[in-house]
Parts: sequence; structure tokens; C-alpha cells
Amino acid sequence: MNAWLVINHFLKSEKFAEISNLLMAAAHDRQIELAIKTNYELSFMIFKPISQTERPDFVLFWNKDIRLARLLEAAGLKLYNSADAIEICDDKARTYTHMSNNGLKMPKTLIAPQTYHNIDWGAYDIIDAAEDIFGYPLVLKESIGSYGDQVYLLNSREELVNGMNSIGCRPMMLQEFIQTSKGRDIRIYIVGNQAAAAVYRYSETDDFRANLTRGAKMRRYEPNKQQIQMALDAVKSIGLDFAGVDILFGNDDEPILCEVNSNAHFKKTLECTGVNVAEHIMDYIVDAMHNAQCTIHN
Repeated sequence: MNAWLVINHFLKSEKFAEISNLLMAAAHDRQIELAIKTNYELSFMIFKPISQTERPDFVLFWNKDIRLARLLEAAGLKLYNSADAIEICDDKARTYTHMSNNGLKMPKTLIAPQTYHNIDWGAYDIIDAAEDIFGYPLVLKESIGSYGDQVYLLNSREELVNGMNSIGCRPMMLQEFIQTSKGRDIRIYIVGNQAAAAVYRYSETDDFRANLTRGAKMRRYEPNKQQIQMALDAVKSIGLDFAGVDILFGNDDEPILCEVNSNAHFKKTLECTGVNVAEHIMDYIVDAMHNAQCTIHN
């Protein structure tokens, strides 16, 4: 079986290379010839269609370049994950809308309207609405962002106006702050219809975020049935093949969905739990491809 691992040409840090290496090794162990392709080199494919000899059996799309994902799908290639699923995950506002429409509990959220340059958010009553709905502190998020960046905990009207003015015309959203989950959450790695691994992430500082890139720590975690079901429902509703699902702790530890990550990093999870998510992903793809072939022949 021949396949492509599509990564971003412009992300060259060691942590991205480690993920690629784990996926390549897992593919090799399953007799899959997995070739690395970057979004930069594939961006020219519209001028040079894929020949039958070059055509992969599937594409493991470890990237967020949605336009390229759609181009590959238009060329008839099978992507894991699909362009639609990645796009929903990559936009927090779309994730919220999608999940709330599917009955999954998330923090109360107000999505800011689309604007243009040089807006003064202090002149609009969205600030009053946010104060009435959420009170302080509240969370301000840019709709596009990763690793806990572009996420802010604000404690006053002045901070909120300044924060929104700083973001300007980029898409953003306001959310209630889940105090019971301050500095802690869980991440459950779902592959197919199974929870492959789970970790409890916690900050030992005053940071309200539990992102490892911001200094948080993790330990192995055994999620309960409610948490697993929420993660499975989130992945299924989006149509993902695999994902990392972040869940907050509400009152009495009620699960509250925070985010869904279409290509969540798992190197530190391997070190923490001994579970190699790359192997689960490759096993899932092999089974999916085999089932698809059986369906065709039948």
C-alpha cells in the first residue's frame, strides 16, 4: 500500500518532526510505503495532475491547509481526516456552532460579528451583552489558533475592550469561564470508535490554560463513561477519523466540551502513557481501506 503523509512545509520545529517520524515508523511496520509530501510542493499539482503511478492509495493529511485538502479530494484522493472535518476543528466558532447543534454541552459562547479594520469595539453594546451573559472573568478567543495562544482571560471592561480592539477584525468569540476547570482539563485521543489514550493536563502556575506548550504538566488518566461518550460523540458528529478531544470539568465534574483537534500532537502522550497513537491511527486506516475494498468487490 502506498500513501502520502502531508505536512506543512513551513513548520520545521522538532516537535513536528517527531510526529512525522512516529507516523512513518508505524506505517513501515504495517508494510505501508508512506512518503512525506509538503503543502508547498503539492501546491503546484493543479498544473501537473497526479499520474496513476504517483497516485497514493490514501493521504494522511497532517496539516491545516484546507484549500490543499479540498484540491486533493477534488482529484479523487481519500484523506484521513477529510477537508470538511479539519475545517470545522480549525475554526473554534464553527466547532461551537456544530457541537451546540448536535446537543453537546460547551461553555456559553457569543460569536463576534464579522468586521473590518479600525473598529472601536468599545462603541458597541456587545460589551454590555458579554458582561450581562458572562460577567467577569470571561474568556476571549480568536477563532483560529493553537497551543493556547490567542486565548485570553479578562477581568474587567477595560481589558475586554482593549483585547477585542487588539484582535481587531480577526474572527473572535467570547465565552464563559469555567472556574471549576481553571488550569486543568483532559485530552482523550479518539481513533475510529475507540478511546486510544487519555491524559489529565494541569498547570502548577496561575495560568488558566492547561496547554503543555505553556508549561502545564500531564499524567495518565482513566476517563469515565460520560467523558468518553462526549469525546466519541464529538468526533462522530464532525466526521473525523481520529482526533484529540479536550474536555473541561464542570460542577461535580460534569464534562464540558472545550475543543476538538483534528491532528493533535501525541509525542508527550506516548512518553506519559506508553500508548503510541500513531499505531492506532495506522491500524484504523488499514482496516478502513480493507473494508472499503471488500465493499467494492461485493
